[in-house]
Amino acid sequence: MDPARQIEPHIDDTVPRPVVSGTDIKVSQIASEAEHLGMTPDEIVEAHPHLSLADVHAALAYYYDHQAAIQRDWQDARKVISSLREHDPRRTPQPRR
Repeated sequence: MDPARQIEPHIDDTVPRPVVSGTDIKVSQIASEAEHLGMTPDEIVEAHPHLSLADVHAALAYYYDHQAAIQRDWQDARKVISSLREHDPRRTPQPRR
């Protein structure tokens, strides 16, 4: 069986930014929590109790299969945020205190 076919029930990639099926949680968000925050799949499930462990693993598998494209999206988002900060610092999210 094609491994990519096994994750289809868990991932909706018919939208511009793939999400976990039946949710609005983006694959890139799950990947970011794992990559940037160092969260384990179990910790991600704790943070998003409506997701199953299979959902998280499917999202991570999708990320690893499409890593270059997702990382380009992250880079593009950072550029937009940086540009907004340069032009109008009031329009960008500030860290919570």
